[in-house]
Parts: sequence; structure tokens; C-alpha cells
Amino acid sequence: MNKTYAFNEEQMNGIVEEIYANIIKECEKLQKETNCPNEQVVALLSVIASNFAPKIEYKKK
Repeated sequence: MNKTYAFNEEQMNGIVEEIYANIIKECEKLQKETNCPNEQVVALLSVIASNFAPKIEYKKK
């Protein structure tokens, strides 16, 4: 069972806010330089998110 995690207020107002702003800025930069649609940015973020998703192992029957 996974423990629930939450950022504390200091983290939310510090590193989390900073990282969020940087991600938005970089996605806007990507769109400006490539003229890609929002859907392409979403697809890229989905691939990135999948690197942090828990790995599910399937057992062979």
C-alpha cells in the first residue's frame, strides 16, 4: 500500500510553484518555436508523466 504524500505549504510556495512556472514557460516556448498545437504539448507531457507512473508488472499465467 502506498502512503499518501502532500507537499507542505513551504514547498508549495517555493519549489513546486517554481517548477510549475518553468514547465508552463518551456511548453509555451516549444509552441512558439515549433508552432505545434496544444494537443502535441499534452501528448509530450503525457509521455513525461508516464516516466513517473508506477510500474505495473503482469504475471504470466
